[in-house]
Formats: sequence, C-alpha cells, structure tokens
Amino acid sequence: MEIKFEKRPVLKEKPQGPLGFGKYYTDYMFVADYDEDQGGFHDARIIPFGPIEMDPASMVLHYAQETFEGLKAYKTDDGRILLFRPERNAARFANSNDRMSMPKVPEDMFVEAIEELVKIEKDWIPENEGESLYIRPYMFATEAQVGVHPAKSYKFMIILSPVGAYYPEGVNPIKIWVEDEYVRAAPGGTGFTKCGGNYAGSLKAQEKAEEQGYTQVLWLDGVNKKYVEEVGSMNVMFLIDGKIYTAPIEGTVLPGVTRDSMLNLLRDWGYEVHEEHLAIDDLMAAAKDGRLQEAFGTGTAAVISPIGELCYKGEKATINNFETGPLTQKLYDTLTGIQWGKLEDPFGWTREVVIEEA
Repeated sequence: MEIKFEKRPVLKEKPQGPLGFGKYYTDYMFVADYDEDQGGFHDARIIPFGPIEMDPASMVLHYAQETFEGLKAYKTDDGRILLFRPERNAARFANSNDRMSMPKVPEDMFVEAIEELVKIEKDWIPENEGESLYIRPYMFATEAQVGVHPAKSYKFMIILSPVGAYYPEGVNPIKIWVEDEYVRAAPGGTGFTKCGGNYAGSLKAQEKAEEQGYTQVLWLDGVNKKYVEEVGSMNVMFLIDGKIYTAPIEGTVLPGVTRDSMLNLLRDWGYEVHEEHLAIDDLMAAAKDGRLQEAFGTGTAAVISPIGELCYKGEKATINNFETGPLTQKLYDTLTGIQWGKLEDPFGWTREVVIEEA
C-alpha cells in the first residue's frame, strides 16, 4: 500500500505527568478513503492530527454506519515496539463492518496502516509502568444522502493516544451494579460488533449505576434478563468452585481479544473453562455461599478489572473480601508481561514493529 505523508510544521509538546485514558493525541493520523465507484480504498495518507470536514448530510450522522477497534503498542525495556495480536482486531473489524453493511478493510491493509503510523509516532509511546500507546482504528459512512441504505463512500482512519490505566482504581476491585431494566444486546442484533450505537445505548444504565455508587454495569441477556453476558464494555469471567465460567460467543457478546487470550492462558494452566450461560440467580447464590472465589472483567483498555461487589435487586454480595484474587493478579501479570516483552511469548501473540535505521 502506498501511503503519502504530510509533515506537520510544528510538533506538539508531549504530556507530562499522569496520562489518564484518551485525553491526549499524537501529531499524526492515518486516513484512507473508500468509494464504490473508484474501485474501493484509495488515497491512503498520514497527515497532521486535526478536525475532519464533513458534509452535514453524511450518512454516519443520520444512520450510524460506523465501526471501531482498540489495541495498543508497547515499548519493551530494550526499546522494541510490540503490538498484541493485531490480526485478531483486523478480523473482528471485518466482521463488524460486514454486519453494518460496510466494506471490509483487508487484514494486511489494517495492520500495515497501524504499523506505519506507529513507526512515525514511536516517540509518543510512553515508557512508565503500565503505560502504552492506545490505537483506535475506525470507519464511518461519508456519502452525503439522507436515505436509508448502505453508503457508497467511507473513511477509514486511525488515531493514537498515549494512555495510563483505564480505571482510576487500577488493578483493584470495583463495585458492579447488575442491570435488570435496560439491555445491551439481543440475538440477531449487533452485540458482537464494535459499533458506536452499542456503547451509546449503554450509557443510561451506566449513569444509573453511578448514581447508586457503582463503577460499572453487569449486563444480562436481552431475552430473559436472566443470564450474565458482559460487564460494562468488557467480557466477564467468574471463578466458581475452581472452574472458570464466561458467557459464550453466540452473537450478543463481543469476541474480545483479551478474553480469548486469557482463556488460552487458563486452559494452558489446567483450569476447566465453561463457555456457557450462567444465570444471575446462580451467580448470586454462589457468591452468598462462598463458591464464587473471584470475578473480573477483561478488555484491551483495562486488561483486567477485578470485581469486589455485586448488587442485584438490592441484594449485595462481596467477592473475595473485596480484594484482588491470586488468579486475577496472575492473569494480569502474565498477559501484561507478554505484552510489554517482559515474559516469554509461547503463543506467538506479539508482533514487533521494526524501525529501519535511517
């Protein structure tokens, strides 16, 4: 892929102190256009980060044809730059686009665009403990027409943001509100995709949880409001009687890259893993009688987030004395150790971004 480069006249000052999450953005961004009548993707370029000019009738603003992804670049102690399983993000992005009737970005184009942008922005990768460069690829409909049909033109873009911990609590337990009024996804819908509408629809329940003093929402299935699915925007796992339970990937749950990685680690360590429907009543009963040993959310942004308390219909359950469990900590240490190049990568998950000498 030929990628044009437009140099920024003056570079930004890099942030000092705590980074937070999604507060700062690098000097450049990747952009490629898609036009059906021009044969597909064209005019790939890396240009200064800045506003996007859009027609007021752009179809994304009216019919929400939009998808996105999230992954990270890590700098190792010896100065190498690593990506973590970017091909899995490319495949999920293609699946999301297919569901939203959008053109698929070829895997090689997706990964190459990320690598080229990261090479240019290598000095933005933070090196402090727990910090990384968050990568946000996304695509949206640009055709200017108010009419309900798949658009014929799109933009595929990538922006970068140096980040610290997603949750201020870090790898410490959070309190979770079990949502039994609103639903996140239903069979046949878009629950397995990363599209903005899924997240917009979740905000009302998030506000409700925060009003009650809880950090996040535990979502139940959209049909019976009975079975556990996700926590916030993360996959969720439970250690019950020494076995791992997590919701199956059947169209309503996001097929998380971190989820898949952790399940691989757990099976490699000899844990019995059940990808099956778990009723909230059974989960609360397991918490009440002490069989629920640990619970945690998993995702790219936070990696792992231990759950210390559940509240369902006014009943509260404390998990592991509101402390981070040993398995949760081991999973975090192992996965981040692989991601930052501190531990051996027996699965071949990391991909080095090779910087050619000038």
